[in-house]
Amino acid sequence: MSVVVEQDGPVLKVVFNRPDKHNAMTFEMYESLAEACERADRDDEIRAMVLRGAGRQAFVSGTDITQFQQFETGEDGLAYEQRIAAVLTRLEDVTVPTIAVIHGYCVGAGIAIAAVCDLRVAATSARFGVPIARTLGNCLSMNTYSLLVHHLGPSRTMDIMLRAKLLTGGDAKAAGFVHELCGDGDLDRTANAVIGTVLRNSPLSMWAAKQAIARLRRAAVPDGDDIVSKVFGSEDFHTAVAAFGTKRPVNWTGR
Repeated sequence: MSVVVEQDGPVLKVVFNRPDKHNAMTFEMYESLAEACERADRDDEIRAMVLRGAGRQAFVSGTDITQFQQFETGEDGLAYEQRIAAVLTRLEDVTVPTIAVIHGYCVGAGIAIAAVCDLRVAATSARFGVPIARTLGNCLSMNTYSLLVHHLGPSRTMDIMLRAKLLTGGDAKAAGFVHELCGDGDLDRTANAVIGTVLRNSPLSMWAAKQAIARLRRAAVPDGDDIVSKVFGSEDFHTAVAAFGTKRPVNWTGR
């Protein structure tokens, strides 16, 4: 299974399970994640939800590029971003604390998934970013840009977007994005300590904080469909999708 969901006492564990593809997300995987969120909210015994990637190379390395091969117009990009935004919002709204446990690449859709989790525990091997300016030439939804600015600030977000820069685990910790940073060998122990803390705390107090902070952020998200439609409908995007995996450089034209 590409997403493994298991309950361990009061903890619902979600594992993105495509290590050979650096846990790149397919549409089916997004649907499985949304279903896991429903399960977490249905079962009163579940007190926390933990997300991590299989293997040691990645948390999530983005959306699988093959999902874009059938895109023809900007409307396809809009439908995609709306679909992903719905899953991210569902994860953000899970009633129990959500914890991302991160090693390796946490990029593209991976950083968005981590950003809507409530707490992030990372190994020093973790790398964070959205390197689309040098890979696919696409863009993010306004909701995802909002998440990045909310967590990293406008200046750092602009830097990682324009220079396709990856933040180290230390960078992400200094920015406040990562709450606990540890060596790779200590990741499980550190994550378990964080999980133990939230399991001992008041469910309603934590739920109230989650809801309030999410509502404050989302209240300021404007419409950006014109941006998404233009970029996903561009020649540059279609050329980059076709070239991805071939190692051929893309001659960006801005069209």
